[in-house]
Amino acid sequence: MGNVKDQVAVITGATGGIGFEVAKRLGKDGYTVVLNGIEDEAGAKRVEELTAEGITAEYWGFDVTNDEAVTSNITKIGEKFGKIDVLVNNAGGLGGRSRFEEMTTEFYRFVMALNLDSTFFASRAAIPFLKKSENASIINYTSIAGWNAGGPGAGVYGTSKAGVQAITRALAKDLAEYGIRVNAVSPGTIDTPFHAQIKSTKPEVFASWKNNILLGELGKPEEVASVVSFLASKDASFLTAETIQVTGGQGLGI
Repeated sequence: MGNVKDQVAVITGATGGIGFEVAKRLGKDGYTVVLNGIEDEAGAKRVEELTAEGITAEYWGFDVTNDEAVTSNITKIGEKFGKIDVLVNNAGGLGGRSRFEEMTTEFYRFVMALNLDSTFFASRAAIPFLKKSENASIINYTSIAGWNAGGPGAGVYGTSKAGVQAITRALAKDLAEYGIRVNAVSPGTIDTPFHAQIKSTKPEVFASWKNNILLGELGKPEEVASVVSFLASKDASFLTAETIQVTGGQGLGI
């Protein structure tokens, strides 16, 4: 993906699932990768794995829903390296399921914070350091739920991801004058620990999901990582404010 020696990528929520595959892929592309997470033991283990593959990696533990922690840590990362070239706002999640009628304000705020606030906090803190890069970009994660509002009990998740879709375009407008590109990926059903519970409790339901995917199989984390790699690269130099669906044609009917 071109010469990325001495370039720095920060990936939030990178101790497992898609985030770790993104860190690995960007590391193999030549970036120094900074993994964020809240599980310090897992973070240290992931850095060991990456280092063993010849990748320069660090782990920084902080909660992406805490604005002060995000600002402090990303500022320190930016100051340490002198710049940030790529910010991947990977952290997020379903947070649980709740219908609106019985939804607590606390749950609502938690899911919004996990998906939307985290994207805002990290982006805001990274912007001064992205301005110092010659090929800067932010890559966010929306979801098919941002369009279809999610399944039963996932309505606030869908709402938060629709917000990420909007903030992606808003950031792209805000940052274009500095040459900072902002795009998003929208993964479909990817075979990760995100779906571990239903995979173990209702394997037949999990297996049936591929029937709604044109390509006939669930996605792999590395298939999302390859799209993130492209968006971060100079090959995507004229792409901004875009969302790329990485779904295998999910929901289009067969």
